Order: sequence, then structure tokens, then C-alpha cells
Amino acid sequence: MMEELSVKRNKHHKNQSSREELELLDKKDLIDRILQLEAHTFQLKNIIKKSDSTNGKSVSKKSGKPFDFTQCHKRHILLKFYYLGWNYHGFVEQEDTINTIEYHIFEALKKSCLIENRESSNYHRCGRTDKGVSAFSQVISLDVRSKLAPEDQKSLDGELSYCKMLNRILPRDIKCVTWAPVGDDYSARFNCKRRSYKYFFPGGNLDIEAMNKAASYLVGHHDFRNICKMDVANGVVTFARTILEARIVCHDDEKSDRSGYNMYHLFIKSQAFLWHQIRCIMGILLLVGQGKEKPEIFLNLFDIEACPRKPQYSLAHEVPLNLFHCDYDDVEWYYDDEELVLVIKTLQEDWTFNSVKAAMIRSMLQDLESHVISQEDLDFQSEGLIQGVQSKIYQPLMKRVTCESLENRIKHFEKKRKIAVGNSEQT
Repeated sequence: MMEELSVKRNKHHKNQSSREELELLDKKDLIDRILQLEAHTFQLKNIIKKSDSTNGKSVSKKSGKPFDFTQCHKRHILLKFYYLGWNYHGFVEQEDTINTIEYHIFEALKKSCLIENRESSNYHRCGRTDKGVSAFSQVISLDVRSKLAPEDQKSLDGELSYCKMLNRILPRDIKCVTWAPVGDDYSARFNCKRRSYKYFFPGGNLDIEAMNKAASYLVGHHDFRNICKMDVANGVVTFARTILEARIVCHDDEKSDRSGYNMYHLFIKSQAFLWHQIRCIMGILLLVGQGKEKPEIFLNLFDIEACPRKPQYSLAHEVPLNLFHCDYDDVEWYYDDEELVLVIKTLQEDWTFNSVKAAMIRSMLQDLESHVISQEDLDFQSEGLIQGVQSKIYQPLMKRVTCESLENRIKHFEKKRKIAVGNSEQT
């Protein structure tokens, strides 16, 4: 483990930016770099927490010896998970922390001897969710151990109880819901036809009708470079995406009196999404709901000739976002009724305690609100969903300072890459 830590420290020193590289960064990128460096020491400590007793190999609980996978059959499957991501650093496994969804999934896969290691598992994930984001329908594909010979795998009778095996090891806020047998070349990522997200929020004093009108402009094929975080460093240089559905949905009985505590969600569906695209969309929708922007603001941001640079604005908070469905054609999901009941029970317990907390806070609010004599509007419920400090004097999006253009970002990235290559050749 200490050798691993030393290697990562050396890697960090080699990757330190030169003065020339730093001069190419804009203010926001510099702030991000500083925050990353300040957190680096803390993150390195988490590496020590990783278990290295088996060097990444699966171990049989009965004998304590490495599991012999050469004696086992394999099959390629999809696994569907739900997770409450509020306390995790995102889905994707990271070098500097074990607090990710993917880390716990692979720990469970190895401890249950379903796979030998990640590298040999033919693994794909449907999507990446950021820190704090949850999912009801995250799907992965991989090769796992099977009790059945290949010629017998058309029937599921006698097969391993994959969900049950994993759920006995996974944390209570990460659960495997179902699995499906698929062909050897089937990919959770590339065979996914559509991805749907829900973003939950209270109605507050928002103009839901205006928000719904604004959401309708999202449907269709558009360039979203001004409504996402451009990930040029990872090779993303095209930002045209097609939104299949986008609408605001009310959870509560629409016949009831409108209350700022009524819950809504944005439902949005596409084949694929960009980095922070939905949180950018929701940040703008909240401004529309507050009456600070017109629903047509999306049309202005889609017009790349008139608006070639993204105006600076804040993202919506990550906690209300949920990857709700990943759609596949010709996949038959297998549910274990007995295990599903246990999963439902676990999720109901989470719902119970969170609902009790919400009801308790609501009763406190009702009492406090009854003592306010003035006629002031007290529907502030949704205001905390836009991140960052909000200015007292609102500046319209189209009049704000803009970020660097996509073309300049690509040029700077190419220049940085040339500098990095030159430095590596010199060393």
C-alpha cells in the first residue's frame, strides 16, 4: 500500500502544471485547480483505507484461498442498481477515494466471487453520475460466474441468485434490483437506447406554467454548448444532442390547493446527455420560474451565432437529480420476488425516516408561519436549489460576462497537449 501511495505521489509531481500551462487557464479553471490541489493531501489518505490483502483477487470465504475461476462457467449479463448518491463522490471509481458507488459494487462482485477482477470482467456502465446524484436505474454489463454450462444458460433455473449475493454485501443505500442475460457483445453503454432523468423540486413561488413552456423548447435537436460544462479535455468537441421529452410533472394531487410545498420534477429523456447538462437546464428553468428570465431564453442560448460564448450562471443543486431509467430493446429482466421484497423493505425504511424528518420540519414551519403578521410571500422553498451566492440585483443571462468560446478552449487544449508532449520528451 505504501508503494502504491508513493507511486501516486510521484505521478502527482509529474503531472504538476508548468507556468505556461497555467497561463492558458481562465479564472474558473484556476480556481478548480487550486481546490483540487488543496484536497489532494486529504484524498491521498483515503488510498491507505483500500484493502490490499488479496491484491484484487477474489477469495473463497470457506477456504480462505484464492477462488479458482478456471473451474467455473461464465455468462454475460446486465445488472440494474438503484443508489442514493447523496453521500457518495459520484458513480465512477476514482484513484483518490473509495467513497464511490462503483467501488462498492466491485468490492461486492469480488467478495462474492462473481468476478476475479475488473480488468477481466468485460465491464461497461450505462452512465456516469456526479457527486451527490442518485439513480433508480443504473445498469452495468459484465461477465460473471455461472452455475450453468453455456449450453444450459438459455434457462435461468438453477442459476446463481446474483441480486441476493450482491445485496448481502452492498451498503444499504446501494442495491441490485434485477438482472438480465444478454449476448457476449452486449454493452450497457452502447446498447442503451434512451436515458431518462428526473430532477425533483418544491413548487415554492415558481411559475410552473412558464417553466413548462421553457422546457418545451428543449425538445428537438440543438447545440447545447451554452447549456452544459464543456469537457474538451476529454475529447468532447461536439455538443449537438436530441432531447426526446422534457416536461414538468406534479407529484401531488393537482386538484388540491397550490402550495409551495407541492413537489414537482423535471422529466427529461435523450439518447445521451452532456456533462452537467441537466443541472444547467434546471438552473435556467428555476430562473424562468422565478420570473427572472423568459421561457424563450433557451432559444437565445441555442443560437450559437448570436451567442457564441456561454454566459456565466450557476448550476442547480446535485441532490435532486436522479438517473431514473435506462432503456434497452429486447432485454428480459429477471426479478427474484423474495429478494425484491427485501429491497422494497429497505427502501421503505429510508422513505419512512426521511418522510418523518420532512413532516417534523413542516410542522415547525406551519407554526412559525402562523405568527407572521405581514402579508409577505413565504414560499422560499425552491430558492436554495441554485448553487452559489445570488446577487441582490439580478443580471439577465444574455448581459452577463461570458466564458471562453469552444473554439478557444480547443486551441488552448491542443497547445497544452503540445507543451506536455514537449516536456515529457525533454525529461
